[in-house]
Amino acid sequence: MTVRFACEKDIPQMNSLLTQVKEVHRQGRPDLFKAGTNKYTDEELKEILADDSKPIFAAVDDNDVMCGYAFCMFKEHKNDNVLTDIKTLYIDDLCVDENRRGQHIGSLLFSAVKKFAAEQGCYNVTLNVWECNPSARAFYDSMGMTPYKTGMEVIL
Repeated sequence: MTVRFACEKDIPQMNSLLTQVKEVHRQGRPDLFKAGTNKYTDEELKEILADDSKPIFAAVDDNDVMCGYAFCMFKEHKNDNVLTDIKTLYIDDLCVDENRRGQHIGSLLFSAVKKFAAEQGCYNVTLNVWECNPSARAFYDSMGMTPYKTGMEVIL
């Protein structure tokens, strides 16, 4: 298993993995997530792949088939009145194919993201995790992540 940057040939597998993630979230929060939809169109994925500020990491097997991904984006606060000037690599989405889980692919992806972020001069790596996905939360805890803010809601 190796990690490389994703490319257009990965789009069909990205769509499959995006569907897996969306379904986990839809089952956990059907009030928020629609059934039968895709997060991105193929054209939107092509645009993201062409945008250096939004790297996508691909964990691929020996046949160069994507088994997992990490969609990332750079975020910066410059000259903010309150926040310090830091550069962050935000993980927007991380998924390992449900048939390949337990093989340390997620750990490999996370390590590659951290290494890349450090090479790019980032201060930290951040992400959001849905409370309806406790296995994801446990994974991020095991990667040494700690909460730095909490999103809260009241449903009306």
